[in-house]
Parts: sequence; structure tokens; C-alpha cells
Amino acid sequence: MGSCHKKMALLVLGTLALLQGAVQASTYVDVLDLPAQSSALAVRSPLLGVAHAGQRLVSVGQRGHILYSDDAGQNWRQATVPVSSDLTAVNFPTATQGWAVGNDGVILHSSDAGATWTKQLDGRQIGALMLKHYTALANAEPGNEQWAALAADGQRLSEEGADKPLLDVWFANEKLGYAVGVFNLILRTEDGGQSWTPYQDRTENPQGLHLNAIASTGDALYIAGEQGLLLKWDEAGQRFMALQTPYQGSFFGVVGKPGEVIAYGLRGHVFRSTDGGLNWARLDSDMQVILTAATLDADGHFRLFTQAGHMLMSPGGNAPLQLMPQAQQTPVAGATLATNGALVLVGGRGVRTLSVE
Repeated sequence: MGSCHKKMALLVLGTLALLQGAVQASTYVDVLDLPAQSSALAVRSPLLGVAHAGQRLVSVGQRGHILYSDDAGQNWRQATVPVSSDLTAVNFPTATQGWAVGNDGVILHSSDAGATWTKQLDGRQIGALMLKHYTALANAEPGNEQWAALAADGQRLSEEGADKPLLDVWFANEKLGYAVGVFNLILRTEDGGQSWTPYQDRTENPQGLHLNAIASTGDALYIAGEQGLLLKWDEAGQRFMALQTPYQGSFFGVVGKPGEVIAYGLRGHVFRSTDGGLNWARLDSDMQVILTAATLDADGHFRLFTQAGHMLMSPGGNAPLQLMPQAQQTPVAGATLATNGALVLVGGRGVRTLSVE
């Protein structure tokens, strides 16, 4: 081919590439502004959390997928969701009012038991929210270095953009709730999510460790985090206070009932406390696999699940955990009990139900 023809071919190819790039740029939509796409495969796609909305089950996962079931997890329908961000957790304090959180700092709210959702907050707003809140406190107390440092964190988060993963959410009722996430990110609402207050100054977490999970045992509220971090809400002090724990690895969750709490995390580590977190006893599991989910079964026994799909049961007291047989084993990210007594498990391969005898 002659040099003239080569130049013409390169010019055409270059023009096509520019046009293609322009088309792609013009059609790009941020996942925070892109509604979740309906998919018949959503029930088999990665799901990360599951919760009860009264008798209904609601599960959340990747690409903004939210599913709900009215027959104990046998059949699922896909909800209408305004974002395509990956969702990590869901919580319903009442049969109709619920919240879901996820990547990009997104907080969603449903008032119809999970069938439709609206966005209350996202990561594009969290930095500015922190900056405004802590700047006001810094102006009120010029000598308090903590306020200035937290205001600077807010400024940095504003400049970084939306990438602020929220990892869990918990509501006491339809008004009061918390969302927690990476690097000590914690928000509190007292009006059902109409407004959110940064609570970084209310956590005993000077290293800014990730807050992986928040859960109530019925008589106390706990947060599980990195490097052995366990926090407990102190009503008198109006803050989350650090508990002394015998383990320095990450905790990924807490589960409990009045008078008893279990914290679980890396390499099969599980600890139990019956005195509000003052003392902890290890429950031996003989496993080195990450524990990722837990729930109570119909008999009040703790059921714990691993990243590889193992199921462990706590028979009571400080006895070793028992490995329970399963017909199939798939990774588990979230677990809850269905109304018929079966366990509903969600994970990398979607939803499955497990009968418990």
C-alpha cells in the first residue's frame, strides 16, 4: 500500500476511534444515577445481605440488585432501585420501613417493604456533610484540635469523590439508625434518613479502622471492625466505646441475644461474652476459614457460616462449634431465618434455602 493510502487509512481509523470515544463519553452514566437493571438472573447473581421486612425477605447485592420474597425464599421478585452501585447490607426495623447501604456511600430507603427504593444519600455528599458539621464545631471551639482534624478529613473526602463504601446499616426504629463503613465512617440519623450526622467523634477508634458491621443483641448495640476492634454503645456517654478483646485480627460481624453476644472474623475466630463484652471466651471451630455471616435458628442456637460455605453451630455455653453437614456448600455472605424455620443464605451464587432439623 502506498504511503498516501496508509496515511488515509490511519486518518480514517483515528477518526473512528475519536468518534467511538466521544459516543462512549456521551453515554456514560454514573452508577449513582443509573437505575438497577432488571435481570432474570438476579436471584443467581452475587448477593451480600438479607433481612426480614415483617414476613417478607429482602436481599441486596451487586449492581444495585434488591430482591424480595413472600414465600420463605422459594420465589423472588426484583425491586425498583434508583442506583447500580453494589449494595452490601439491608435492615428493616419495621415491616415496611427499611434501609440499604453500599459502595459509593449510597443509602437507600424503602417505605413499602422493599418493593421500591429511593436514594437518601451518596458518597458525593458525605464529604461536604462532614466538612460542614465539623467546621461548625471547630468554629465554636477554636482550641479543639479534634474538630479541625475531622473538618480536614471532610475536605479530603469531598475532593476524593464518591468512593466511600458503607458496609452495614442498623435501625432501632423508623427514625433512629446508623450506617457504618471504611476508615471509621459512621453516620447517624434521628429522622428516618432525612438528615444524617457524622459520628466519627463518637467512636473510640483513633486509628480510623474499618467498621465492618453493626448489630443489636436486644440489650446492647455493637460494632465490629478491623484489628480486634469491637465497640459498644454507651448510652450515658452517647458514644461507642472500645471493648478489650483477646484477638487482634479483623471481626466481620456480631450476633447475639439478650445476655449473650458472639463476635466472629478471620481464620475461624469466634468469641463469646455473657457479661456485656467485659470478658470473652473463644469458641474453638478447628477451622482457618473466614467467618462471614451468622444468625439464630428456630431453637435459639447460633449458626455461623464461612466464606467457603461451611456451617457451624454453637451447641451452647463455651463448647466448641460443631461443623454441620450440608447437601451442598456455597459461599455465604448473609444469613437469616425464614418463617418456616429454614435458613435463607445469600452469597456469590445468589440465594439458597437450607432446611434445619
